[in-house]
Amino acid sequence: MTPAINAAKKAKIDIVVREYAHDPACDSYGLEAAEKLGVDPERVFKTLVADLGGELVVAVIPVKKMLGLKHLAKAAGAKKAAMADTSLVERTTGYVLGGVSPLGQKKRLRTFIDASATAHATILVSGGRRGLDIEIAPADLARMTGSDFAQLTQ
Repeated sequence: MTPAINAAKKAKIDIVVREYAHDPACDSYGLEAAEKLGVDPERVFKTLVADLGGELVVAVIPVKKMLGLKHLAKAAGAKKAAMADTSLVERTTGYVLGGVSPLGQKKRLRTFIDASATAHATILVSGGRRGLDIEIAPADLARMTGSDFAQLTQ
């Protein structure tokens, strides 16, 4: 069990835990998950952490897309956004890169989910470690994280 899975169970959210053998040589964790789990990459979302000038926020976007930092800043009501320092991300969330989940973070960060998630009954997000994903309804993910849906990709 990871903090992400525990958080979903505690909230009584229906999830499906999907596990696969992670290849340490793979550099695209989300695309690896889609391939090994046999899931359309449009349904597999990555968790990114950005810095709004002192406030860290989470962006949950499809693995095949690039985060639009201007879009994220606009959604968050900030002037600008930059990718957060990796060591700060790991200390703040309690997860290692490639396994950062939007659920069960050590410090709950404001979260924004790309609007494309609403086109799917369920999406997959990291379950809190490499090789572990959680399948969850976008509305449940938004409710658990207090998220808004917004256009976040370029």
